[in-house]
Formats: sequence, structure tokens, C-alpha cells
Amino acid sequence: MSDQQPPSVVDPPARPELRKSLGVLDGIAIAASSTAATTSIGIGLGVTAGVVGLHLPAIMLLAFLPILGIAGAYSRLNKVEPNAGNGYVWVGRSLTPWLGFMVGWVNIVAVVAFLAYTTAVTGSALLQLAGDAGLHRVGGLALDPGSTAQTTAVGIVVLVAVTLTAVTGIRSAARLQAGLLVFEYVVLIGFCGYGIVTGPHDFSLSWFDPFEIPSATALAQGLLLSVFCYWGFESAFTVNEEVRDPRDASRAGTITLFTMLGMFLLGSIAFQRVLSEKELVGHGPEGLAFFGERLASQPWAALPLIALMFSAVASLQAGVIPTARGMFAMSRDRTLGPVWSKVSPRYGTPAVGTMLIGALAVAVAVLALVIPRLADMIMATVNAVGIVVALSYALTALAAAVRFRALLREDLWQGVRAVVLPTLSALALLGLGGYLGWSFYTSADHFEVSADNGWFLLLTPLAMIASGFMAAAWAKWVRRSPYFRTGKGTDADAPRLLATSR
Repeated sequence: MSDQQPPSVVDPPARPELRKSLGVLDGIAIAASSTAATTSIGIGLGVTAGVVGLHLPAIMLLAFLPILGIAGAYSRLNKVEPNAGNGYVWVGRSLTPWLGFMVGWVNIVAVVAFLAYTTAVTGSALLQLAGDAGLHRVGGLALDPGSTAQTTAVGIVVLVAVTLTAVTGIRSAARLQAGLLVFEYVVLIGFCGYGIVTGPHDFSLSWFDPFEIPSATALAQGLLLSVFCYWGFESAFTVNEEVRDPRDASRAGTITLFTMLGMFLLGSIAFQRVLSEKELVGHGPEGLAFFGERLASQPWAALPLIALMFSAVASLQAGVIPTARGMFAMSRDRTLGPVWSKVSPRYGTPAVGTMLIGALAVAVAVLALVIPRLADMIMATVNAVGIVVALSYALTALAAAVRFRALLREDLWQGVRAVVLPTLSALALLGLGGYLGWSFYTSADHFEVSADNGWFLLLTPLAMIASGFMAAAWAKWVRRSPYFRTGKGTDADAPRLLATSR
């Protein structure tokens, strides 16, 4: 047996580099588009209300607490080691490369699933707009915004377009998203503010009381659904090799997170002032359009729907961008194939990887057609993604706690912020995910592909996690990636020195 080590790619002769062109506002645009407040409010509030009833403000506030601890962990880790792979590198270095790879992998799989569901959401918004404009049939086909097949077909066209836009450069993508965000927020704040003032249902402090949520299972599921709504703020950290100052990524992520909290509270209060619980739950993916119609007549009532469409388009593009960067970082470490780290000499972006991500999302969107109703597909996807995102967040927070544990001896206050709060956030998310998984398991006695089948809802995230360990085994023993010897990512030290020298 030879003692010779496989060739390392930690310092390759021609290391692929991403172009540094972004500022803090660009990072905010990308993170805010990825979080997609308008989509989360327009669709996620109805889904969540179906679980927790009229306690949306309570669940959004409660979910924000562990997410705030996670954001602190991301910011602190980013200051010492900005890397496009973020959690994949941080967890691999502080805990174990196996868990680090799994974090990177499940984020990829979760985003691809998210893109598939958002593709259908985009198509649904376009079909609803077509209906408002008087177009109800094309040839002999009746247009149905609730049909997964029709909405997916229309959404795929949009996904292909925004993927090609993302290839041409992250700067141009960020500018497009910033323009869409301004329109979305103006419409959303205007309609929600008007709804809070004029809504027929009385305001109640019980909306903010989590103890009135029907059951522990409803609380756990509601929290993970809310975590899903906040998911995306960390997209600012995936472009930390493309910002002029790595600290801008931390600022962008934190600003985005607090902005989302304000938007979710505004939206949840407005929806509950305007809509009854039955109306809120019953309209599902068409909730924002119904909300607009209750407050205004056409054509003004179409504005929230247009905002939803813009949000879905922006989140499609924002989903493609950070995923391609994460796979770029993994490819540099040879844990994924070399195709993902090919940088376009013209645009300075991982162009091939970006297009492949779009192609994978299209394939998953087509596979999702086995769930015929759009509302059911959304529920299944959100539950699955919520569990794996909670796991990814928890492992990243634990990595921060391990890495900065010495601060507990050096500075108690800094130690509490860097170690204790991330640890508590991680334990809360792990506990929620475990409890919800157990409730799914015990809620059914057979398997079927259905959004209300507990075994299906449990098997989907388990399959995402299991596939990550299989891919990790391939990377370690077939690709012989050096990442599994150290957990360190390629080019980890150079950005760290840049960040600390400023």
C-alpha cells in the first residue's frame, strides 16, 4: 500500500476566483429576495394559520428568537472565515467534515426543492393575473391557478429566464432584485397598513400568546414553518467572496433578518384584521390575491398579486445564486465534481453550475407533479425543507459555539453571545425537528405520497439527509477529497486575513 497522498487541491495552480463587485446593499437585495417576504406572507401565512390558528404574530416572534441566535453565529463565523461555502466549511472545520458536507448538501437539496415549489407559485401568480385580465382559457384548456401541472409549466419558463439572468453577473442580478423589492415592499406595506386600520375583525392580544396555540405538535410545526419563512437571510453569506468588504455580508444578513421580522408581524396582523381564520386557511396559495380583493377593487386589487409574482421571480433567481456559490466552494475542495467550480471568464460567475442548478430545479418541479394540488405540494415541501433547514442552522450554531468556546473564559459577555446563545438556539431547533419528526411517524400507519401522510412528510427530509451521507462517502473514498482530512475549505485563510486586516 503506497504512503503517497493524493494530490491536494487546497492551493491549486489556477484557483478559480469569483469577481468582487458587491456592497452591503447588494447583499441585502440578494438576502431579502431569497427570504421572499411577500411570498412568505402571501402563501406561508395561510399555511401556518392552518396549524396555529389566529396566533401568527406569536409564532413569528417565537421563531425569531432561535433564528437571531443563528444569525449571530453566522456573523461571528463570517468575520473570521468568510467563504462561499459558509456552513459547509464552518461545520466541517469545527465539528466534523461529515457533518459539514451534510450541511452543504442538504442546503443544496432544500434550495432545489424550494425552487421547484416557487416555480409553481410563480406560475400560479401569473395564471391568477391572466384571470384578472379576463383570460380564462387558452385554446380548449381552462386556466387553473390551483393546478400543479399548469402552474409548473408556466413557472418553468420564468425559471429558465431568471437562471440565464443570474449567469450574466451577480451585480446585474442584485440590481434587478432591488428594483423588484422596492415595488413589493411599497405595495405590501401600503395594503397591510390599510388593512390594519380598516379591517373588520377586532385586534386581540391573544394573537401574541403562544400558550393559546392548540397543541404542542401545532406549536412545533408552526415554529418550523416560521423558520422556513425566515430561511434565506444567510444568502448574504454565500456571496461573501464577492463583496468588497467581507463584513458587508454580516451587515446585510442581520439587516435582512430584522426587516423580515417587521414585515412578517405587519403582514400577520393585517391578515388577521381583514380575514377570518376560515378565509385565511382556505385560500392557501391564493391568500394574498384574496386579501387584496377584500381591500380594493380592480385594478388596484391586482397590485398585491403583482407583488407576489415579483417576489416569486426574485426568489427564484436568489435561490439559484447562493446554491451555485455553495456548490462552487464544495467543488473547489473536490467534494463535488469540477464542473461546479468553472468560472465564466466573461461574467466572473459559476455560469455552468448556475445553469445546472436551474436544470435540476426544473427536473424536481416536473417530479412534483405526482402531487396534483398546488396547496398540497407547498405543504409537503415546506415541512420537508423546514426540518432540514433547522438541522443545518443548528449544526452551524454548534460549530460557532465550539469554535469560540474560549471566550467563556476570556470575556463572559462575549462568551454568552458567541457560545451560550447559539447553543440554546441549536438545541431549540434540534428539539423541534426531532419532536415534529416523531409526531409525523406516529400520525400514520401506512405510506402514501400525500401532504397529509405523516410517513411521507418524515421520509422526505430523511431522504435528503441520507443522500447527503451517501454523497459524502463518494467524495471521501472515490474523489479522495482533502476536505475530509482537515474540514478546511479551499481559500479559507486568505479572506480571513483580509477581514482582520481592515
